[in-house]
Amino acid sequence: MKRFRTERTVDERLMLAYLSAILIGLIMVYSTSSILAESRFGSHFHFLGQQFIWALLSVATVWLIGKIDLERYAVYSAPALLVMLLLLSLVFLMPSRNGSQRWLMLGPLTVQPSELFKCVMIFYLAFSLSNQKRNLADLKQLVFPYVPILGLGLLLIVMEPDLGTTLVIFITALGMFFLAGARMKHLLAGFVPSIGLAALLVFGLGYKKARILDYIASVKNPLDGSYQVKQAALTLGSGGLLGTGLGEGRQKLFFLPYPHTDFIFAATGEEIGLIGLIVLLSLFFFILWRGLRIASAQPDKFGYLLASGMTLSLFVNIAINIGVVTALLPVTGLALPFISYGGSSLLVSSIAVGVLINLSRRTVR
Repeated sequence: MKRFRTERTVDERLMLAYLSAILIGLIMVYSTSSILAESRFGSHFHFLGQQFIWALLSVATVWLIGKIDLERYAVYSAPALLVMLLLLSLVFLMPSRNGSQRWLMLGPLTVQPSELFKCVMIFYLAFSLSNQKRNLADLKQLVFPYVPILGLGLLLIVMEPDLGTTLVIFITALGMFFLAGARMKHLLAGFVPSIGLAALLVFGLGYKKARILDYIASVKNPLDGSYQVKQAALTLGSGGLLGTGLGEGRQKLFFLPYPHTDFIFAATGEEIGLIGLIVLLSLFFFILWRGLRIASAQPDKFGYLLASGMTLSLFVNIAINIGVVTALLPVTGLALPFISYGGSSLLVSSIAVGVLINLSRRTVR
């Protein structure tokens, strides 16, 4: 049996890129939310202050995760996943916000269980799928216990409703099954009915139907889409090559909805321009590239699947958010990792980086 040891050095380049993304996020949250914060709460720094607290907590979490033995604690991922299902059920007892019930409100603290479910699911799949006794070529072992527990989680998230997180979790899980060695025909056998179920929900039961129809209209011309898509297109276009300058954006003045959360990529593009967005995208790609490098260097299947799952989750999240802003995908209400305002999103994205930094220290003895 192979034995592993943990080196003292970590992936410093990944850590530097992560801290840079956190800093950029804080700057852009303040720049895009200060006017809104002043009008609602009487202080330009309301959203920045809350995001700064979450940033400190996130950085501390990355440091803590970098110190622990992930494989030792992964055995608790199954009961933790059941706890996440309970939290997902409790959100329906909470007051609705913007037509959704996605958050648990614990006094001044607001938590989004779907984000936590995504993170715990990756741990659970990495631990379970790396079990040498599990034969993924056997359809029964692929279906049970994964389909019931993941299916229930996805159903609860769809009901919130939260289409964006549902897509991230579904694609990430599918990717991890593929990397673990599941047969393509078995994955397709589960993927095709999922597409049919999604079509039934949208066109049969009317789930997010107006949003999908707006998206279809925006494919030909973004200005024919929903109000959010129109304003996002105008915001990105007004930035030009160099942007209007930090704090000088105009679309955040109550034209672009959610300029500091869902559509912060558009608001950022207006202020720092195309060149600035290329720099930001390069930072994202560097983080993802380091994640893939760490995954490929893992000495065992558990580490490989865990690093791959965390990296894939970040990639899908980033891709969907930018796809929505650029009218390539329907509006989903998904935050941009590290940049958007939102504690749960920042914390879970940081957990992914913390796991990658931890795994970067593992070598064969």
